[in-house]
Amino acid sequence: MKIGYSVEGSTDRAFVKGLVERWCPGADLVEGSFRGSTGVSRRREIPKICRELTVAEKAATLIVFLTDSNDDDADSWREVLKAEEGRVPDEFKHLAIVGVCQRNIECWLCADADWLAGMLGRKPDDYRVADPKGPFEEALGITRFDRKEAEIAGLVREAPLRNWLRNLSFENFYEQSWQKSKQLDCPMENLRERET
Repeated sequence: MKIGYSVEGSTDRAFVKGLVERWCPGADLVEGSFRGSTGVSRRREIPKICRELTVAEKAATLIVFLTDSNDDDADSWREVLKAEEGRVPDEFKHLAIVGVCQRNIECWLCADADWLAGMLGRKPDDYRVADPKGPFEEALGITRFDRKEAEIAGLVREAPLRNWLRNLSFENFYEQSWQKSKQLDCPMENLRERET
């Protein structure tokens, strides 16, 4: 199985890699263009990336789009999600998962502040802020030259993801992934079973 993906940055890429290693370790990852870097309008970018990831040499059987809402409004991600899903051409809808992070990917990575603080040797309140990007990058030592992708993917592999379901935008992404996993040869863990 090949999983194609298109994300906005290196932290997002590491997040996707960590999830694939956790949920579907036998899959090959195929990277598409970074979102916003194609030189094409947002309206045409998703169709272009869908075509790019499904050509014979890439042949993705699933395409993950991950983007940020970049907004403090707790519900703005829903509007971005609706717009992004609407840009996926009909012939690719059965292949696509569109994830929109409430504000940014760090909001998902910091959704279980207690666990993350224990892993990184910090205080949970460091991550219980509207935008945890700064504290997260500081704790990992992320710089322009060292994006710490292996470390981020490792955190995603180990995190108690059921606790991330309290973030509604992650819950939506998980639900889409869960539904797709039933159609593909990728037995994903059922986070809901373990909640009780």
